[in-house]
Amino acid sequence: MSTPVSAPLFEYLCRMGDNTLVLGHRISEWCGHAPVLEEDIALANTALDLIGQTTLWLDVAGEVEGAGRTADKLAFHRDVWDFRNLLLLEQPNGDFGQTMMRQFLFDAWHLSQLTALKGSSNEQIAAIAEKSSKEVTYHLERATDTVIGLGDGTEESHSRMQAALDLLWPYVGEMFLSDDVDAAMVDTGIAPDPATLRPAYDKLVGDVLTAATLTKPQDDFAHKGGKSGKRHSEHLGHMLTQMQWLQRAYPDATW
Repeated sequence: MSTPVSAPLFEYLCRMGDNTLVLGHRISEWCGHAPVLEEDIALANTALDLIGQTTLWLDVAGEVEGAGRTADKLAFHRDVWDFRNLLLLEQPNGDFGQTMMRQFLFDAWHLSQLTALKGSSNEQIAAIAEKSSKEVTYHLERATDTVIGLGDGTEESHSRMQAALDLLWPYVGEMFLSDDVDAAMVDTGIAPDPATLRPAYDKLVGDVLTAATLTKPQDDFAHKGGKSGKRHSEHLGHMLTQMQWLQRAYPDATW
């Protein structure tokens, strides 16, 4: 790619790639541990989709940076403070209900973001969004069905889903906060203003939570700092220790 290095564009591509990387790894932690075989397979496939999307985003990020870093280098050789993922995604899996609530809250945003990016002025970003949106459409459908089924299920499943929603809701607001990177993407027609995605998101999430007989928290407090790299929870460091140790111990190892 011959486009001059753009710090905001590199930052934005890392945000998209780090989101899918961190969530993809989190979901992969369920492999062999899910409550039933069908869910084990479904979660593994979702993780594979997200890791595949990560490769696309971070490969382009490496091209834009122009420093010779590949997707693998960006994934395995950056430290915690260099990651730009949403704080929501680095939170522990918890029980199955918490995992699926996190998935739903992210998927609802992710699909709307990718849908907007299909009209991006950057052809590579538009192409990645076109491909990824097909996979994320399925992710959202499955997460929606699961949230409704468990929320409107037994007393136990309902209480667990409400607890998951109460725990994770304070991380939702970060998805819609704008900063200088977002402003630069809007100015160049590359990506939408995050705030413009909020009304449709609230409508979709509200409808699903109503069907699931769950009560959306009224507090608008939002944890922030993940997408800018200014603040991460302790959970990301522990996760990266597991994810990166092989490449750190045996640099450039190949199979």
